[in-house]
Amino acid sequence: MSKLRLSFGCWNYDRTRALMDGRVQPDGIDLNYLNMPVEETFFRMLRHKEFEVAEMSLSSYAVSLFSEARPFIAIPIFPSRFFRHSCIYVNAASGIRSPKDLIGKRIGNPEYQMTAPAWIRGILQDEYQVPVDSVTYFTGGEEEPGRPEKLKLNLPANIKVERIGPQQTLSAMLASGEIDALYTARMPSSYLNSGGKVKRLFDNYVDVEKAYYRKTKIFPIMHAIVIRRDVYEQNRWVAQSLYKAFCEAQAETYKDLYETAALKAMLPWLTAHIEDARAEMGEDFWPYGLEKNHATLDTFLRYSFEQGLSKRKLNPEDLFAPEALEAFKI
Repeated sequence: MSKLRLSFGCWNYDRTRALMDGRVQPDGIDLNYLNMPVEETFFRMLRHKEFEVAEMSLSSYAVSLFSEARPFIAIPIFPSRFFRHSCIYVNAASGIRSPKDLIGKRIGNPEYQMTAPAWIRGILQDEYQVPVDSVTYFTGGEEEPGRPEKLKLNLPANIKVERIGPQQTLSAMLASGEIDALYTARMPSSYLNSGGKVKRLFDNYVDVEKAYYRKTKIFPIMHAIVIRRDVYEQNRWVAQSLYKAFCEAQAETYKDLYETAALKAMLPWLTAHIEDARAEMGEDFWPYGLEKNHATLDTFLRYSFEQGLSKRKLNPEDLFAPEALEAFKI
């Protein structure tokens, strides 16, 4: 019997590489892994639904659940997680020395609905008393002009969002002082080449992020895996099949990272890094599944609602195919 052939848009992660090279194969599925940077995957999936399965921005997915079509359904696999304190960049001449100094400033976000800025805005409000509506946001391309919001937004009046000019980029505007700060996922080129005009808000971001984790136990989730809803409705078994395969691929990566005969990643102190991560976060420091991520997801969904992205506060259970939330036991 032939397998169901599914296209899969995703970047080249260590935790998914066994799926890309075929060492792990989902039951009953012939997976055509299309290796693309996240911006391309998101754009093509959100605009044109080109793939049957794809990595997707957690924020974009949550927003999509309020559309009439509800075109996607997720499984609780999280290929991208990132502590984002390191991703707040400021103009050195802006007078921003602490988070409270952001209040009243002009803040760049490539897209308001992006997951990374949504986490940053929420963390700044929760941990540093910087209200989401206390700044003006400017959206557009970080390095290339003309980047649009991938999803149509209907924000409350207290959220102030403006588009930058058709030839402007946020990275250049940050260096010139046209904006005071930038919340983003990718490091802006002006951080590296502006001669010190752009710096991080938190120079000691590792210490800050560890303290945040110790307090909250949150390792922010950036992306989930979604299935196009028409594919899922016709083949509901694919949710469990894919979930199992992603977990198996990740298990291989956990083993590889702690292999001491020869380092499998180009980090001289990789073993020490893994031991440090386990000491801080436990053996399963990049957990999949709903139960271990319930509090983290609930926090993000609160942020999505508070920031005007979601029309109501979703529950984590609302996000996922039920077939991927339980399994048989012997």
